[in-house]
Amino acid sequence: MTRKVAVYYAIMAALLVVVGFYQSWNVAFGILNLCLISAIMALGVNMQWGYAGLFNVGIMGFTALGGLTAVLVSMPPVSEAWKAGGGGIALSFLILIGTVIAALVARRRVPAYLKLPVTIAIIIVGFILIRVFYLPAVDRIEEVNPAHTGYLGGMNLPIVISWAAGGLVAAGAAWFIGKIALGLRADYLAIATLGISEIIIAIIKYEEWLTRGVKNVTGLPRPVPYEVELVETEWFVSLANWFGAADLADTASLFVKVCYAALFVVVLGIIMWFAERALKSPWGRMMRAIRDNRDAASAMGKDVTWRHLQVFILGCATCGIAGAMMTTLDGQLTPTSYIPLRYTFLIWVMVILGGSGNNWGAVLGGFVIWFLWIEAAPFGQWFMQTITLPMDEDNWLKQHLINGAAYTRFLLMGTILLAVMRFAPRGVIPER
Repeated sequence: MTRKVAVYYAIMAALLVVVGFYQSWNVAFGILNLCLISAIMALGVNMQWGYAGLFNVGIMGFTALGGLTAVLVSMPPVSEAWKAGGGGIALSFLILIGTVIAALVARRRVPAYLKLPVTIAIIIVGFILIRVFYLPAVDRIEEVNPAHTGYLGGMNLPIVISWAAGGLVAAGAAWFIGKIALGLRADYLAIATLGISEIIIAIIKYEEWLTRGVKNVTGLPRPVPYEVELVETEWFVSLANWFGAADLADTASLFVKVCYAALFVVVLGIIMWFAERALKSPWGRMMRAIRDNRDAASAMGKDVTWRHLQVFILGCATCGIAGAMMTTLDGQLTPTSYIPLRYTFLIWVMVILGGSGNNWGAVLGGFVIWFLWIEAAPFGQWFMQTITLPMDEDNWLKQHLINGAAYTRFLLMGTILLAVMRFAPRGVIPER
């Protein structure tokens, strides 16, 4: 890591320290945790765009899959719901698999002129059979205590396991999607991935038997202690008194955030180590060669589509891990919070600002952009109140400016993007 990179990271650390002193350390560590998750997501996008030139705007879909996996792994199963409709859901899933297998076999075995009609017939029959078992099972599951459950629940495993599982689920979805979409190029791939992301989020939002939909899944287990338990623990009370903490509850909240930060730093460090090893390996050099001139790489015998699929899976798996971590930090799954265009745009700004193709730049971009995204709201409120001090309280312009202060963050993100594209098009830490 060069001196320039060290200086940038030192400045970022200093900004977090300033927030700790002038706002609160709870706020500072809250921002730090979200910055760490954003950095992991930026790494995933950098693998796809910076390594191979893949323009994926379906980031939120794979992040949402990671969040869903956290629920399915860590939440306890709802036995009443399983008794009511679990068998119907399982049978529907088996019929779906059988339909896909039958369609694939038919396309290989039947004569060419019968392939299309036979495939359509198999799909129609499978669809009808699935509906016969699926719809009644869903109704029965969602009727089981809908105020608190109304879904099947999960496997009741430690939630940290869900971080790796979230990466695997996102990787599996990426393999399936990549086999279909990676034959497309540039803007067509972007449109396809955005559409697929919207489908994934719509399923998570409306399939209540799986995720409770807009009613949200709350009370996810934690990998760190609970504040209520900490304030009643003797060793923590002694530790807080030793540090001279005045508010025990506030200190407990800070301790929890520090624990999360330690876990997230470990995960980011592991992913960063593998990402750097991959980038500097012959595989990484080959990926950059494909990115710079895919036709020349193909002429040299490289299987471009297969290599693109590899890096697409790796990037989506990384976003899936970040999604599971984000749901763990929130303590709940909120499907309506996955807004593809807004947060996909933010992640891309992180990569562009940091420097695509450079892992250290992507991580720095994740920290800088999320820090500014959070701090822009209070800064905008302060700025608008300051410049409108000479105006009367009932002045329409003053009220309009203060009420619109929250939108400062969108103006700031656009300004940053324009400035970077004009003055540092390769990012603040460009690829070597």
